[in-house]
Amino acid sequence: MKNIQVNATQFFELLKDRDTSMWEIFAQMIDGEEKRIIFVDDDEVILFNYILPDNLEKLEEDRKKFAAEYQEKLSGLN
Repeated sequence: MKNIQVNATQFFELLKDRDTSMWEIFAQMIDGEEKRIIFVDDDEVILFNYILPDNLEKLEEDRKKFAAEYQEKLSGLN
């Protein structure tokens, strides 16, 4: 599995500048091989990892799971 290190600040700024979602960027990266995306801060400390699946169907499953978990966390704040 290929590892890709990404600066989290730069990545999320790119999303904001391009007015796009991380899922669209992830979809563009799919090439039939799983990849480990390692998000780091400016000091290269690992913040979190994401295993990019090898196909769009699995990516869509991940997106739905993420959305459900995010919604659940938000509802716990209210």
